Amino acid sequence: MSNEPVPGYNLGDESFPSAPISMEEFDRLKQTVMFTEEDEEQLRKASEILGPQVEEVVDVWYDFVADHDFLLHYYSTPDGEPIDDYLYRVRKRFEQWIRDTCNTPYDEDWLNYQFEIGRRHREKKNETDDVDAVQVIDLRYVIGFIYPITATVRDFLDDGEHSADEVDAMYHAWFKAVVLQVMLWSYPYVKDDDW
Repeated sequence: MSNEPVPGYNLGDESFPSAPISMEEFDRLKQTVMFTEEDEEQLRKASEILGPQVEEVVDVWYDFVADHDFLLHYYSTPDGEPIDDYLYRVRKRFEQWIRDTCNTPYDEDWLNYQFEIGRRHREKKNETDDVDAVQVIDLRYVIGFIYPITATVRDFLDDGEHSADEVDAMYHAWFKAVVLQVMLWSYPYVKDDDW
């Protein structure tokens, strides 16, 4: 597991605004997706398996994006040319995001950062890397990507050293965590009072 800082990935940065919801509302969202302390424990177990494989996991995701021009579009110039440095930097953030999804306490710092990630998909896209790419990742693809980044993780968790029940528990914890995060990332896309 790398301890090197990832450019643009700054969980816990105190300069980010506080989340626009209370910790009580956050708890309700966790209850909505049935996310419990047991799931956090399962994610820590999953980190032992996924941590050493983050590059391979992201390879699968990047291959999927590369196979779909309409997804690669979000990492390209307005003329449709993929921006290699941008793809590389986002890749490193994806790798760290896997680690943090598994290991970081789901506390106020984590919550604040999820709203920052949401802003980076919409009104702050391109700012972190100072690139001239498409301005917004459309919400339908943020939501749609829940399935690929969930389904593909199961094979990585099934390492042959854990029972089917253990793999299932880690997989469902991952699935809940991803849905929870996308719920939070959707905030900047929704009209006031509709979220």
